[in-house]
Order: sequence, then structure tokens, then C-alpha cells
Amino acid sequence: AQAIGLGSAPCEHSLWRPHSSSQRALGWGRAMDQILSAPAPGTTTGPGFAKCKGLGVVPQRRTPTPQSAHGTGIITLRGSTETVVEFFGYAISSILYQRGVYPAEHFGPVSKYGLSILVTKEESLNKFIGEVLQQLRGWMLSSQVKKLIVVIASQATGQTLERWTFDIQVNEEVADDCALPHTQADKVLEQKQIQAIIRQISASVTWLPLLDEPCSFDLLVYTDKAADVPEAWGESDPKYIVGGSQEVKLRSFTTKIHQVDGSVVYRYNELGA
Repeated sequence: AQAIGLGSAPCEHSLWRPHSSSQRALGWGRAMDQILSAPAPGTTTGPGFAKCKGLGVVPQRRTPTPQSAHGTGIITLRGSTETVVEFFGYAISSILYQRGVYPAEHFGPVSKYGLSILVTKEESLNKFIGEVLQQLRGWMLSSQVKKLIVVIASQATGQTLERWTFDIQVNEEVADDCALPHTQADKVLEQKQIQAIIRQISASVTWLPLLDEPCSFDLLVYTDKAADVPEAWGESDPKYIVGGSQEVKLRSFTTKIHQVDGSVVYRYNELGA
């Protein structure tokens, strides 16, 4: 398949999705342990991926932010990447619960970001997202990810109904081995910003059209052209919405190294159209 360009720079970016393949099962706890402890890109091969109609996974543990001798926090590219990847796990799961892609009994509440978030309990579904996030983490450690997109589509027609996009911007002034001050105030602000996004996702049922048919979902990742892509991944079309659509901007959050901006585009037809 031909690489899909992004925006005004079609020669600089490619769009990827995991192939459908059977892989070992990973519970979420083990999956996140492997994500956060995996070697840097170039020292490990990409994981395999199972294409299942799965939903997001939620980490139970994460590496703490390093502290200086005086107790002042710092943040590095690796620490920022872990924060963003962890957020994506919760956000994906929350989107798929709120949009009714899977039955409510597939989810259970956890406490995170000062909120109660409903996350998947089904192991095979966790596996898919956990492995996608592991590959995403590898690309982010090389500053090669531009967007993560959650596509919700009709099972009957395959047409895209919603497209949740998270743009990822990297502070280019920060070298790979650089650490920035990250105070308690920075942490509080970061959590409040993430809370606002999760709350918007939770409230989406009040302003998005009802999905009144069986749906599936897919994950797409925009990367630099130079990114190393495992055999388990293949080039994808962007899965744009055909016909009328509307866009709603979501809040953003920053770690000082990464900024994540969200939006959702949904299929919308005027009555009588």
C-alpha cells in the first residue's frame, strides 16, 4: 500500500496500523510493565499485534518522576513519553466505553487523575491496546510520532463514524538526554489538564450522535517517514469520514516536553439530507 501523507507535508509522514495476527495474551498489568521497561528503539524488535475489536487498557503502575537531591522534580523525554502513553491507555478505554462500542459489563471503574474511569476488564482486548501502546512508546522515544487516531466504524458498512485525533507535539529545544524542571505545581497543572480531557470524553454522550448500530474500532499512528516499522504493522488509508461531518476540539495537556491536543470529528447529516 502507498504511504498516506499528512497535511501540507505529504512527503514527511506516513500512516500505520497494526496487521491482524494472533499473538500471546497479555493482561494489562504485565503489558504496562513491559511497555515501561522495554529497551529504547534500535535495541528491540517491534511486537506482534492482534487485530481484535478491542478497547483501551489502563496501567496499574508507572515509573515515578525522578527527584533531585533537593526534592525538585525533573522530567525527561522518557518520563514524558510514559505520561503520554499512560494517558492514551485511559483515553482510548474511556472513548470506547462512553461510545458504547462494547457492552458495559466489559468495563470496571479505576481511580486515576483524581477521577473514576471505566476501563476494560477483558484480557484479549487489553492485549491489543497494550501492544499498540508499546510500539507507540518506542516511536515516541525517538520523537517520531505525530498523531494517534481512534477510528470508530460501522461493522455493517465499514464506514467511519467517528475519528478521535490526538496530535503530539515535541519541544524540539529539548535534547534526548535533557531533563527539565518539573515542580509540584507543574504536576498539578498537568493532572488538571488531563482531567479536563477525560471529562470531555465522559460528557461526549451528551453532544455526539447516538451510535445505534454495532461498531468496531481501529488505531492509526502517523509517524515520520524515517520511522522503523515492524512487520506486524502496515500502511493504512486515513479512514476519513465520507459525507457531512463536524469537529469538536478537546482540551490539551503538556508535560513541558510533549503537548497533546485532542479533537473528534463525527459523521453528521442534516435532517432530510
